[in-house]
Amino acid sequence: MAKSDPLNGKLVVLMGGTGFLGNYVAQALLERGARLRVAGRHPEKAMNLKPLANLGQIQFVRCDVLNEASVAAVVEGADAVVNLVGSFDGNLMELMGEASGRIARLAKETGAQAFVQISAIGADGGSETEYAQAKALGEQLVKDHFPKATILRPSIVFGKDDNFINMFAGLIQALPILPVFAPESKLQLVYVDDVAEAAVVALSDPAKHGGKTYELGGPEQLTMMEINERIAAAQQRSRTFLPMPDAVSGIFAALPLTPMDSDQWTLLKKGSVVSKGAAGFSKLGIEPKPLSLYLDRWMTPYRKHGRFTIPSKG
Repeated sequence: MAKSDPLNGKLVVLMGGTGFLGNYVAQALLERGARLRVAGRHPEKAMNLKPLANLGQIQFVRCDVLNEASVAAVVEGADAVVNLVGSFDGNLMELMGEASGRIARLAKETGAQAFVQISAIGADGGSETEYAQAKALGEQLVKDHFPKATILRPSIVFGKDDNFINMFAGLIQALPILPVFAPESKLQLVYVDDVAEAAVVALSDPAKHGGKTYELGGPEQLTMMEINERIAAAQQRSRTFLPMPDAVSGIFAALPLTPMDSDQWTLLKKGSVVSKGAAGFSKLGIEPKPLSLYLDRWMTPYRKHGRFTIPSKG
């Protein structure tokens, strides 16, 4: 990290920074020499970051994004703010909609010079899902209160410790025959490190990237069937995949204690790819990496004999 890095010594607040993506954004910022304030309902979940920071470089703060005083205290003195708050549970319009506007307004009032809002491909006020509606509301309120904010809309984010690839990997490891929901839906899976780097690039140059929206997708579009088949191949397992009709999948998603809820199923069925003509990674100077670059290595623990499995000849 060079002393001349524009983020060196700057205080960056990560709202909702204790989750999967927040962990990687934090690591990218620490490498740039930024000072971090990681805020969330359970800041102890991010304590794994402590050994990566220099003395005094990172702070963990408990914060309720629905409470104005709590948010104001956290963003006070920040040079930049990244809002990573996301959920499929609770009042989503409050958590990802109204709260996003509150965070942006207070960040602006307390002098922050840069703001990054993590949204999602498919954010749409007219969507039938509350998740997409809430993401769209959050985008609009952020832009209202912090016009020079950068909006990042990633597709489904994958990484070694994600809840997407690993969920299917566990099912494929355990079951010889598996149903595949929305088998033809196309997803442009995006690597978590690339999304984290996009956030850092936007923070580094708010004059260039502020006020803009970027859709972030990986270099390939895969169907759900192809994703399942690739995971099975990486595990060196022979599996039978049964494409499920949408009517059956929708009923399953509506049941309690299932791997996905109705909103997640509806979003999956719609797919998640970068819109034609949308600004993306190339405008941020980033070349996104494909799932195939990592999948074989990540699936090693799921193989029958782990790393002692005899390599497949096929």
